[in-house]
Amino acid sequence: MNKMTDILTVRYAQTGKSTAPNNMGMREMQARAYEKRDAQYLLIKAPPASGKSRALMFIALDKLFKQGLKKVIIAVPEMSIGGSFKDTDLTSHGFFADWKVDPRYNLCTPGNEGKVDRVIEFLEDPSARALICTHATFRFAYDRAGSARKFNQTLVAIDEFHHASAEEGNILGGIVSDLMARSTAHIVAMTGSYFRGDAVPILTPEDEAKFTQVTYTYYEQLNGYKYLKSLGIGYHFYQGRYFDALKEVLDVTKKTIIHIPNVNSMESTGQKLDEVDRIMDVIGDVQGQDPETGIYRVKTRSGKILFVADLVTDTPIRQNVLTYLRNIKNASQMDIIIALGMAKEGFDWPWCEHVLTIGYRSSLTEIIQIIGRATRDCEGKTHAQFTNLIAQPDAEDEDVRNSVNNMLKAITVSLLMEQILAPNITFKPRSLIGSGEALPPGTVIIDDSEAPVSARVAQILANGGTQDVITAALQNTRAIAPMITGESTPELFTEETLPKIVTQLYPDITPDEAKTIAKAAQTAMAIHSNGGLVPEDELPPGVEIADDSGSMVSDSLDSGSAGGDENQEGRDPQRRVSEFLKVGEKFINIEKLNIDLISKINPFQGAYEILSKSVDAPMLKTIQDIVVSNRSGVTEEEAVLLWPNIQEFVQEHGGKKPSLSSEDAYERRLAEVLAFIAKKRAEKLAQQA
Repeated sequence: MNKMTDILTVRYAQTGKSTAPNNMGMREMQARAYEKRDAQYLLIKAPPASGKSRALMFIALDKLFKQGLKKVIIAVPEMSIGGSFKDTDLTSHGFFADWKVDPRYNLCTPGNEGKVDRVIEFLEDPSARALICTHATFRFAYDRAGSARKFNQTLVAIDEFHHASAEEGNILGGIVSDLMARSTAHIVAMTGSYFRGDAVPILTPEDEAKFTQVTYTYYEQLNGYKYLKSLGIGYHFYQGRYFDALKEVLDVTKKTIIHIPNVNSMESTGQKLDEVDRIMDVIGDVQGQDPETGIYRVKTRSGKILFVADLVTDTPIRQNVLTYLRNIKNASQMDIIIALGMAKEGFDWPWCEHVLTIGYRSSLTEIIQIIGRATRDCEGKTHAQFTNLIAQPDAEDEDVRNSVNNMLKAITVSLLMEQILAPNITFKPRSLIGSGEALPPGTVIIDDSEAPVSARVAQILANGGTQDVITAALQNTRAIAPMITGESTPELFTEETLPKIVTQLYPDITPDEAKTIAKAAQTAMAIHSNGGLVPEDELPPGVEIADDSGSMVSDSLDSGSAGGDENQEGRDPQRRVSEFLKVGEKFINIEKLNIDLISKINPFQGAYEILSKSVDAPMLKTIQDIVVSNRSGVTEEEAVLLWPNIQEFVQEHGGKKPSLSSEDAYERRLAEVLAFIAKKRAEKLAQQA
């Protein structure tokens, strides 16, 4: 196996801010959501462990007691997550009411039969206030109710909202649209990852525009913890069976969740029960299984006894195992959990230090949920680790193309996590900045003085649309694989890929609006790939300050650079401290950032290094060859998109057309598109003749 160090390690400041309660008992994210409690449609995007469940309790109680609503229905993806909404004391921490659910209407507890009938009964019971059920129960009950009006004056809260989608045939997504169109219901949608692995949008643009959004980033959450100070993400590639590799990456002294591969994946043996036994052997010698709890006692090579839970084997005792896990009170009660489809969304084991996932996961949502199992803040836990074991393909394998694609996807996932775990980059049009308005750190100003951006673009940028574009781009491995392996140029990505993705995500916007959002996404990626933004007062002494073209304007801050008093007129007066982007060895003030310079920065520049460290030279050559052979041909959509670029190229080069033999990959691609257009034109003329 080619073992490697972590692809990504992020360290945090341990400010304690995200977990410190205010005078009403609300943590930072919860208070931010509560400020928007009057919105009829509220979308909360916040990471695992940020307190979304309790935030909903605060909002729901306010709507019941102060906004005139009569009922609250909370729908969760599976019964085990319903435990997050159990009775909770809120008044002793400063809030005006406690959260309570009548056991009769808590349909996520064992023994509740006739659940769909119970929902209908709840809707007709004038004294009933709150009900908890699964997504499936809610879908069937909604159909049984027969009318959206039955949910008037009701708050419908959907946890893990990424299970819905705007795709035709998605029942949950259809219910949300129907409620918005045909009832007075209020909706609170909550998710830790507002995207789906299949890249289908959660809401239609028309519906999404009606939601008030609250965004709390992974960085805000982790940076504000009290105990956890670092998170590592590692991808380890192996050959042969994963059991041998497991011996090298499994540290039995760490509290660990092991997710085995899907039985249909290339990493799986196809025998999940046998895999559990083999993993038990890697851990140590099984001493026995408790007949009451179902928990195994396993003796390690060092002689220590570990408690191990098997959530893979589907026998009646597994319910006992789940009950045991739900009632853990201290770290000593559990050491390792082996799971397949469980222990992901909403699973709360705060002592977990390491999530070890075997086999590539195609859904970025799933990966973020898995990582979230280890990122709870917990006394005694200073580091959280995500490790993904992936089969390294043999160049002679028949499945090598699929394997290479999976490897490239693994790299893009790490790049996405780097974007998610870094300080947030936000964009604000200059035309919308109020006089004297103080902008938060990480704000990039879009100079729209000549052509003010539309209200729709401003809304997309304000609601995190830039990150949605980046996410969609990183899921498109066919488009970015040539960037990772050095077979393409940043200009192609900027001019072709990103605008196309923006148009797919937001079909209601114009081409010019798509370009504005695409440029913002490219800027955010370039900033993160170059180490983030550096505040002016944190620049190292003697650094080179460059202008927006990258040309040096000063040798250091002490000789009249952006930090000097005589250069203050170049700074935006509404910003307290200028911020700089490092490009090479130089720093550029982002208030003067030129998008033409940004477009030349390859945001995937570190990805090739990841591959080269992870695989040997023959495998690396195979990857590059497959990337080249898999390049898609020119499409009519791409031709339409790049035709203005061809015209611009010809004009800039004095009438010279782009050449197929050029050493510049961008010019070659334009030449290929031009040849495609010429071919189509000839075909059309031939048909007319």
